[in-house]
Amino acid sequence: MSALGNYSCETAAQTLEWIHAIIDFLKPFSFFSDALVVNFFKDRLWEAVDKEWMDCLRNEPVEYLLQIPSGVVQDHWPASLKKFILTSRSLAFPREQADLRKVLPGLHLRSLNNVIAQGMNQKKKHEIEALAAIISSIVRSVGAGTVVDVGAGQGYLAQVLSFEYQLSVIAIDACSHHGRITDARAERIKKYYAAKMRKSRLDVTKLTMPKTVTCHILSADMLKVLSYSLQRKGDSKQSNLIDQVAIEHTHGTFEGKVPPPPEGGKCPLLLAGLHACGDLSVSMLRTFVECDEVKAVVSIGCCYNLLSEGGTENVASQCGFPMSKGVNDAGLLLRKSSRDLACQSAERWSSLGKDAGLHNFELHAFRAAFQMLFSILKVLFRYYPEILTTSPTIGRQGKAFRRQQNQRILESHLQHESAGCPNSLSRESSMKKGNCPTMKSSEARPDNNKGAYDINTCIDTLEYCGTADLVGSAWGNDGSSHVSSSNQTAKCGEVKPIDKISLFEKFSQSGLHRLGLSCSNEIDFAGLWKETEPFSELIGPYWSLRAALGPVFETIVLLDRLLFLQEQDKFLEAYILPIFDPVLSPRNVALIAKKF
Repeated sequence: MSALGNYSCETAAQTLEWIHAIIDFLKPFSFFSDALVVNFFKDRLWEAVDKEWMDCLRNEPVEYLLQIPSGVVQDHWPASLKKFILTSRSLAFPREQADLRKVLPGLHLRSLNNVIAQGMNQKKKHEIEALAAIISSIVRSVGAGTVVDVGAGQGYLAQVLSFEYQLSVIAIDACSHHGRITDARAERIKKYYAAKMRKSRLDVTKLTMPKTVTCHILSADMLKVLSYSLQRKGDSKQSNLIDQVAIEHTHGTFEGKVPPPPEGGKCPLLLAGLHACGDLSVSMLRTFVECDEVKAVVSIGCCYNLLSEGGTENVASQCGFPMSKGVNDAGLLLRKSSRDLACQSAERWSSLGKDAGLHNFELHAFRAAFQMLFSILKVLFRYYPEILTTSPTIGRQGKAFRRQQNQRILESHLQHESAGCPNSLSRESSMKKGNCPTMKSSEARPDNNKGAYDINTCIDTLEYCGTADLVGSAWGNDGSSHVSSSNQTAKCGEVKPIDKISLFEKFSQSGLHRLGLSCSNEIDFAGLWKETEPFSELIGPYWSLRAALGPVFETIVLLDRLLFLQEQDKFLEAYILPIFDPVLSPRNVALIAKKF
């Protein structure tokens, strides 16, 4: 059973109605949105949740838990639990990739050749192909002469727009290193396209390259000044003007006075941003509204956790949230924990396998056990009391820790293979089947050890070849991990348990190292873990229920930005559209706006 949305955002009134429905729904569940999962044990967070829900979900398969953020419920669950999950889903903006050719008639999607796609991973290539086609279509519809790629990074989008779509593009990024990479990469690509044009007897002089600008966009006013100055072609004062604004803004002396565009030299612009981080997406929208020469904007935001957030006194402030008068009048503030939650992806949750899901929940348990629960108070108060005054953070250890675990699992499998286990996957037999992808040398990632490969590629290959059960068997149904010991002789098919206490100890030692602390021999890691382990099985249900609100919070951010545009008196068209596959690219919703 799954949920369907019942809301629309075609008009400002409809958008505001949707926003108020979300606000009303979220009020009783502030214990989810305000919570930090690292405080799970310390604050006994599970006690705030309906006991009937937790008693039900603690016994459910992990596969069911991973489907909760996607709005999937089971018939035997309590009615109130099903209502919470289905309502969350119905209030979230639909994320399924739109039929772009149907929504944007005349759209021409181009598959990128290997030369211009060099360096792009599958996700980036997918994003660039769709976004470049959309931008090209909108440029034609509004008559924009130049595309300004805001937060251009290494220039992938800018180069595709220049070489494939023959558009005039200016790539802006705060990092000068990115600018140099963009220029160097563009020169290499230019040679390929020049040869291609000569072969077709086309005029090579018409081949365009993106221009790069290094500048920190600190506000909409800065972007507005930059947009105007970009039109002063050949004006020696252009770079000085940009530098002056940056300095004034940094010292708080910038008065917001924007010079008018040059007479007779106006060039309609389109602002584009592929995952422009935090407030940068907000600055793009404000510039679109305030700068007459900007005729369209295509913005895909990300990093909502980095948004600045203001109070309710002055909606005209340059904060990242809220932007709209409607949300400001409602008095809604998300705070960082909710904005963090808005970055969760229901599609990524549902695509996790059982073992990866169990492992993620275990890592959350380790994090809570180490840093913020009642046990860590013993660690920090007893051994490092001075650290508590500095709001410690140990960073994101999950990815590295997961790689280490997968490495042990893979080594165990390879040991079984080399020992001639009948159930192991032999390279020869898999190649005979003709369905196992080989790993090219370019896909190998050397480690400190010669011949080491990217563990993710190896695991993906094993799963593709039908050995997911072999790898997955390293995690028991109870979430406990099992691999063969590397220094002991194991019988074929035998797996030995890895003690979670030792895993927790390694996790904690890594955390202490990141805090710049040496590990005290007096710390009883076994005691710390045993004290919290009885409650660790509740983290999966709790996290899954909390993650169900993630798409709802992202919807609030998206609708606030859309409403900001809908509230303007100017004649413009604005809408939000999911343009990427949400599994490949979780932040897949584009805000598209055009002036009439």
